[in-house]
Amino acid sequence: MAPSGPAAPPFVHLAAHPVRWRLLSELAGSDYRVRELVTLVGEPQNLVSYHLRLLRDSGLVTATRSSFDGRDSYYHLDLDRCAQAVADTGAALHPALRPQPAPRPRLATERSRRPAVLFICTGNSARSPIAEALLRHRAAGRFETASAGTCPKSRLHPNAIRALHDGFGIDIADQRPRHLDTLIERRFDHVISLCDKAREACPEFPEHPRRIHWSVPDPAGGADSDQAGYPAFQRTAGDIDTRIRYLLPILAQTEEAQP
Repeated sequence: MAPSGPAAPPFVHLAAHPVRWRLLSELAGSDYRVRELVTLVGEPQNLVSYHLRLLRDSGLVTATRSSFDGRDSYYHLDLDRCAQAVADTGAALHPALRPQPAPRPRLATERSRRPAVLFICTGNSARSPIAEALLRHRAAGRFETASAGTCPKSRLHPNAIRALHDGFGIDIADQRPRHLDTLIERRFDHVISLCDKAREACPEFPEHPRRIHWSVPDPAGGADSDQAGYPAFQRTAGDIDTRIRYLLPILAQTEEAQP
């Protein structure tokens, strides 16, 4: 009889399958619909859907209904949960294998061009200005940051201003929404859509920046009053902040590659 021992952590079984590993790898960079994942991993839809269900059952992947087409859903990798699973897997083998914090990337020098990031949503009144402010806050000036809307509102949503002020000490009260057309000629390294509708309406940019999609529901869509809707803005800011933290190492790689 084979000797008994501790079972491998669940993440080992999940990530070891080649199709699930490909799905995790693709979702680590952007949110996608099933048909897009089918193309990216080169497997039949029924197989992709099966493995997505296993990843959802594990809590590593979530799905949200598309605000552009309600018959569709976007899949999102919970990077915080994934990071914890990876850390727990290493520690289960040996305590010394628990990952250590990554070294802080170098600061941009005057001779290097700072990587530029553009966040897009429809109204540029909540999701994209929140993302712009949080990246500027966390990156401490290492990256050029902007946001715009495909159909901008006349002002920022007061709950977006409040959520940033209360949760992060960031003041964007004087900021105003702007139209995407005002930035279409600027060079960006990363263009990130936070709205399913804006993703479909986003034009091509010069020099083909990397396109990323974060399927973030509109926090202003579910409440009758600003006061009742405020918790949705707090949750949205927290979700975007998590995504920003995992975006920083990607931007640092772009920074290192600048001439």
